[in-house]
Amino acid sequence: MKSLSTKATSIKPSGIRKFFDLANTMEGVISLGVGEPDFATPWHICENAIHYMSTGHTHYTANRGLLELREEICKFHKEHYNQTYDPENEVIVTIGGSEAIDLCMRALLNPGDEVIVLDPNYVAYAPNVTLSDGVVVPLQLKEENDFKIFPEDLKKVITPKTKAMIINYPSNPTGGVMTKEDYAKIVDIIKESGIYVVSDEIYAELSFDQPFASLAQFDEIKSQIIVVNGFSKAYAMTGWRLGYCMANKELSSVMNKIHQYVIMSAPVMSQYAGIEAIKNGYDDVLMMKDDYLKRRNFLVNRLNRMGLKTNMPHGTFYVFCNIQSTGLDSETFCERLLQEQKVACVPGNAFGPSGEGYIRISYAYSIDHIKEAVVRLEQFLKDLDKSV
Repeated sequence: MKSLSTKATSIKPSGIRKFFDLANTMEGVISLGVGEPDFATPWHICENAIHYMSTGHTHYTANRGLLELREEICKFHKEHYNQTYDPENEVIVTIGGSEAIDLCMRALLNPGDEVIVLDPNYVAYAPNVTLSDGVVVPLQLKEENDFKIFPEDLKKVITPKTKAMIINYPSNPTGGVMTKEDYAKIVDIIKESGIYVVSDEIYAELSFDQPFASLAQFDEIKSQIIVVNGFSKAYAMTGWRLGYCMANKELSSVMNKIHQYVIMSAPVMSQYAGIEAIKNGYDDVLMMKDDYLKRRNFLVNRLNRMGLKTNMPHGTFYVFCNIQSTGLDSETFCERLLQEQKVACVPGNAFGPSGEGYIRISYAYSIDHIKEAVVRLEQFLKDLDKSV
């Protein structure tokens, strides 16, 4: 047989899934690894999908998705985030935010184009760049800077070959955010360089301590920004696989061509669920957000009390916990914690080299699970101290 794609075979499996799959083989494990809400999708959202399925609405939609859904998406973003897009020509409904990221890379990149990827970052970004013949250029983020992008650091990594940058705020895995004032400091750099910015805003609705901000709010660079969002995290709709991307008309047209050949359209029942979610589900979002906030405060407080330095995450449902004081590397820490106390977390180096010395803990789990996990983690640290 002929050989397989070297690009595809060279990509490492997800570091998140590695520990999740291992935890599934063990009894009595508390898994705080996967970023999936523990809430069920609110029933009125499910009911809307069921209604449309039961009345025969089970066919393809327009490639870009149901116009009503696109219109509601644009209304929502205008009202909540002051982002203005045309539902007919600048919005594509996708199979989750993941497809949207893939579309961006395929539409933008020629072989050898450079893409700046934040480090640490969500695990799917770099592979998407590689699969589209791009070159990943890491931009190191620092804990002491609250994992924000600083203009002097951004300038250093932009070259004549830079085509795009992928950002994710609120951030998976760090929980860091960028305020409008933070973004204002890098707007001129983006404008002058002419690069595109893929802004993954899947956790926008889960901003806790200040209003959500986006580069798409700056008119002078709006045509260079591609906004990616979806329903998975805020509405507890991970299994519905419903996302969307918003971009200037020319770029969106190119992305839609790729989308129509590869996907055709997002599932129609998921789109009807999305209409109900975005029209009538914001109270559900606020309820879940309030619960995440209580879990966050409890978890960060306990981690710092037991000596694991942890920045306060201002968004998402993750903490990025510094475990350097233990003397263990991230992989060893997570492996031993799983084997000795049956608690599953994700090693920080799964999110890039700068994640070494950290672990990601998800608090998208019940407070009872989190409390028990904290007790086990504290015991693990006591046992470590005894063995030194």
